[in-house]
Amino acid sequence: MKKISISPDRRRFLRGALTAAPVAALAVTAGSLTAKAEGPSPDQPYQPSFFNRDEFALLSALADTLIPADDTGPGALQAGVPEFIDAQMNTPYGQGQLWYMQGPFTPDAPPEFGYQLPYPPRELYKKGLAEFDAAIRQQYGHGYVELNTQQREKMMAEFEKGEQGSLKMATIPPSALFNLLLQNVHEGYFCDPTDGGNRGMGSWKMIGFPGARADYYDWVDQYGKSYPLPPISRG
Repeated sequence: MKKISISPDRRRFLRGALTAAPVAALAVTAGSLTAKAEGPSPDQPYQPSFFNRDEFALLSALADTLIPADDTGPGALQAGVPEFIDAQMNTPYGQGQLWYMQGPFTPDAPPEFGYQLPYPPRELYKKGLAEFDAAIRQQYGHGYVELNTQQREKMMAEFEKGEQGSLKMATIPPSALFNLLLQNVHEGYFCDPTDGGNRGMGSWKMIGFPGARADYYDWVDQYGKSYPLPPISRG
C-alpha cells in the first residue's frame, strides 16, 4: 500500500488521487464492506460495540490526525470513520474470514508475500493499540489522546515509518498496525454511507464523486467537465 506522508498537503493528495481513481475502484472498495454504524445524536454519544472506551478514544485520535478537518472538507471524525471501523470489526472482515490465515507466518518476509501475522484485524487492533499506547506513554508519560497537535503529528510520522522509525512496540510491527489503520480510515472516509462511514457523503462532495447514480456512465469519458448533480447513496 502506498503510504501518505503526514503533511499539510495530505488532503490535497487524497482529493487528487481519488478524483483520478476509476469509478469501479471506489465501488469495489465500498461494496466489499458490510459495516453498519449508527451515527451519534446530540443527546446520545456513540457507544462502541467492539472497542472499549479507551481504545475508541485512541482510535479516534489517530483517525483525526490522519484526516483532520479543514476548509477543504470534513475530517475523519466528521465522516464517522471511528464508528465505521468499530462496526467493521464485527463483520467477517474484522474476524479475518476474508483473509488467508493459515501458517506458517514469516514476519520478516518481503511485502510481496503479504500479511504475515496470525491476527485477524480485530486482534491486531486490540494488541496493536495497547502496545502503541504503552510506547507513547513510555516516551511522554501519558497517552496519545493527551498529546497536543504537534506531538501527535510527530509520533504519527514515526508510526508511518514503521520499523525504521523511533516508535518501538513490544511485539506488533508498527507498520502492520499503521497499514491496517490507514486502509480502514480510507474505507470509512470514502465508502458509501450505507456501509456506515462517509457521513453526509462529505468526502464524495469534496472530490466530486457522484456515488450510485446510474446515469454517471454517460460522463465517464467527458474529461475536465464537472458532473452537475450531487452524489447519492445506494441505501
